[in-house]
Amino acid sequence: MSINLLQTVQQNLGYSPLQKIDANTQEVIIDKNEPTEKRFSQAAIPVVLVALYKYSLPDEGAKAILDADLDSDWTEFIFSDQKEKIIEKISAYSGHTEEFTIPKLNAIVEEAIRIIREQLTKDSIEDVKNILAASRNDVLPYLPASMQIGTLLNDNTIDDRTNKMNGPVSSLMHAIGGSFSGSDSDETTIPK
Repeated sequence: MSINLLQTVQQNLGYSPLQKIDANTQEVIIDKNEPTEKRFSQAAIPVVLVALYKYSLPDEGAKAILDADLDSDWTEFIFSDQKEKIIEKISAYSGHTEEFTIPKLNAIVEEAIRIIREQLTKDSIEDVKNILAASRNDVLPYLPASMQIGTLLNDNTIDDRTNKMNGPVSSLMHAIGGSFSGSDSDETTIPK
């Protein structure tokens, strides 16, 4: 069940490979001459996967990922009451309009959920949670800090520099921290 969800989503949807953030600036060094599509995927894929992880923490969210219709407006569910602000941030970072951004975000969510479901050996909400929890540390080094997604998702560990570091010591610290993490979500909206 080991899969790099970020890379698989990126490849399956035909986006260019994402860049890790610079350890000093916590930003991706982006060439302004690069197509806006590359800036969009750099912002959108990590944001969607982090939000999907947060959404899966309560059992209801993990169950929805397991069972709900893929054609739902998933941005409504995973971003909840911060949907407009998160879409604004992704649009501003990428240079795309919000009208362009929303359907593309839903396509990313749908592909991530399809991949998760494909990886399951049994229909278990714990397996859904485990796949997303395992992907969290793979995703954070690609999430630009300037977007402040952790603040919007009410999780200060998302924007914390130590969570975006890689290496043997960091990996050990991530594993220890992961064993203490738990659900801090009050309410989850479930798609029909």
